Amino acid sequence: MRYFIHLAYNGTAYFGWQIQPEHPSVQETLEKCLSLLLHHDRIAITGCGRTDTGVHAASFYAHFDVENAFSPTECERIKNQLNNFLPKDIVIFRLFAVKGTAHARFDAESRTYQYFIATKKDPFTYSQRFFYHRHLNLDLMNQAADILKKNEDFTSFSKVHTQVNNFICHISEAFWEMKGDDLVFTITANRFLRNMVRAIVGTLLDVGLEKLTLEDFQNIIEQKNRCEAGISAPAHALFLTDVRYNWNEILPDNEETDR
Repeated sequence: MRYFIHLAYNGTAYFGWQIQPEHPSVQETLEKCLSLLLHHDRIAITGCGRTDTGVHAASFYAHFDVENAFSPTECERIKNQLNNFLPKDIVIFRLFAVKGTAHARFDAESRTYQYFIATKKDPFTYSQRFFYHRHLNLDLMNQAADILKKNEDFTSFSKVHTQVNNFICHISEAFWEMKGDDLVFTITANRFLRNMVRAIVGTLLDVGLEKLTLEDFQNIIEQKNRCEAGISAPAHALFLTDVRYNWNEILPDNEETDR
């Protein structure tokens, strides 16, 4: 039987989602707790993506397989027990049965990240915001963000030594907006490359400072060279905030599709 876990985590203490040798990861922490709870040597958990070191997830999905079939009541009990076992920086929202072919990573149709920039110093949010006091041309940054949607190859915004077959991503939305004292960048795509969002944010900040023109930004994309883009923005202000699925294809036929 295959089950999805819907969870969230504060990534501050972790070297990303994926298991890392000799470093704490969210995947390893969750696998250990679930295996202990269900009395298995090791239950392998597959995530919907791989967040980088220090990056947070407000909404994240993962799947695992077990021989047992759990009732909805048992799923709720396991969820509650997991929340008791797990450290305070990881929370489980739901645990539910899915079709045996459902895949948390490959079936995800889109993912949304948000990057939070604090325009005013705040002692209560500094650990999850990038404090940036310089004046930015927000209109120019949004024009540059629109350029992203007209391109597909984002080699210039990816770490070079990664295990991917290509650097093609389809970005459906990318924009900046003010929310109170926070400047928030939202970007949605079918997939993301390693370090991609942080590299884009860092380069868009250069556009906002008017160090780069819109033509410069397009040229950076066309160069397909990470060295041409700006520095990566700090990881602690980046959140994975949404993962979308076609639930009609994921859930068993007798299950509700409202997620």
